[in-house]
Amino acid sequence: MSKRLLERWLGRSASSSRSAQLELPIAREKTPDRNADRGGRSFYFFDFDDNVAFLTTPILIFHKSSGAELTLSSGEFAQVHRKVGKEGPYADYRIDLNDQTGTFRNFRDREFGLVERLLGKPQFFVQDLAAALGKPDLHWKGPSWSCFYHATLNHRPLALITARGHRPETIRQGVKLMVERKFLPHEPNYLSIFPVSNLSIRHELGDRELTMTVAALKKAAIRASVDRAIELYGASPYHRFGMSDDDPHNIELIVEEMKSLKTMHPEMSFFVIETQGGHFVKWEVYHNRTEATLCAKGQDIEIVEQLTLLP
Repeated sequence: MSKRLLERWLGRSASSSRSAQLELPIAREKTPDRNADRGGRSFYFFDFDDNVAFLTTPILIFHKSSGAELTLSSGEFAQVHRKVGKEGPYADYRIDLNDQTGTFRNFRDREFGLVERLLGKPQFFVQDLAAALGKPDLHWKGPSWSCFYHATLNHRPLALITARGHRPETIRQGVKLMVERKFLPHEPNYLSIFPVSNLSIRHELGDRELTMTVAALKKAAIRASVDRAIELYGASPYHRFGMSDDDPHNIELIVEEMKSLKTMHPEMSFFVIETQGGHFVKWEVYHNRTEATLCAKGQDIEIVEQLTLLP
């Protein structure tokens, strides 16, 4: 990448927001997988919230004394969650991990009664996504939307690895709604769906004691998805794996996990696409370092378009 772009990334400010995201004039054409002729595949892993799409699902924190609820967006929470109850403006608040009444209750499935099921009442994720799709594109399409569309259009093996705690089928229902509303040409070629806060998924990822953090669970989900890819598609040295996420702490552990995977599979390629604050940086991950190979702001359309072809 050019020195100019790297300096631009390193000097980024926090002033960009979702309003900086522009509709990308990308020709929606199918393209062959770059390493298909050598037996390789490109595998796309995505975080969902604030990455593929912006949803208004509220996160709640609670005042330590009064119990009063304070609502945060998922983007806000990603920036401050490690300070809640400790320092700063949220020092007097706490996170409640009760799935039914606590901080993330809107990121979990509800248990419906017979009448609600017969009436087809939607889960929170489907309900919130339906509301988002009724808004202008710039309001809900996240920074990795074009890459997600590209992967879907071209039937690339795709994993959704999200902090949400819904059942995988609920995530499928939400994405299927994007197909029904004509935002996607068809359903993705799913490699895996890991809503890592779901109790069954946590057990599947080895968190029997329910002590692992979301970032650690995402690490485990990445490893499981890579293992599944190799099981289904073979162990080609030309495979390429990329994960996009917007949470800075998650990015740190994703890079850490991919360094470990690179050590295990040195001939394969591993990438992390960091999407936060209206900026993009694509890192190629090696066993002992990372290299920024593409950096852009949301306004740099000619560069952002290239993200649809990465990895």
